[in-house]
Amino acid sequence: MTRAACVRDAVAVIRALDLAPVTLLGQSLGGHTALLTAAAHPDLVHALILVEAGPGGPNPELPKQIGDWLDGWPTPFKSFAEAEQFFGNEAWARGLDERPDGWHARVDRDVMVAAVAELATHAYWDEWERVRCPTLVIRGAQGTMPEAETAEMRERRPGMTQLAVIPDAAHDVHLDQPARLRAAVTVFLPGAEGAKARDGARRSGSEWES
Repeated sequence: MTRAACVRDAVAVIRALDLAPVTLLGQSLGGHTALLTAAAHPDLVHALILVEAGPGGPNPELPKQIGDWLDGWPTPFKSFAEAEQFFGNEAWARGLDERPDGWHARVDRDVMVAAVAELATHAYWDEWERVRCPTLVIRGAQGTMPEAETAEMRERRPGMTQLAVIPDAAHDVHLDQPARLRAAVTVFLPGAEGAKARDGARRSGSEWES
């Protein structure tokens, strides 16, 4: 599972359903795919929302971290309640498959490790600078995304990048603080069209600062 393959899948869905231009919202690896899609296909993406996802790297330890995390799941869980207690969130437990001997991981461990392999050796700042649409970058206050990374993202695209930090949220912002995440997105979206227009004016000689 390469990064390019994930982008191709996203583009195929957008085109098959005739959705363009779209707003892409993604968290973690999904956000990274959204970023790369917007960079490679600016005509398809109207606005971009990245949750705990950015171009920073490389992160050599990431594949091992993901592999060790998945290896640490005590599957099969004997019950849904046991799984919920282990993960600390019902949403994670709902992502399991129930089988005769208990609850198993739905994801393939090796596929997940392969999915992040490129992030271990690459950074994606060039792709970030090719993004042309208004972008909201959301970080959990207790998440894994470095504050310095979000700051650099805005420095590199100062007129088209907004930042938001969600209090009392870790990496899974959508699970920890869904209402606050929704509020941040709701505030951002109405201004995306205006930001796009103002960016066009800036490129013609004007300047806009968010």
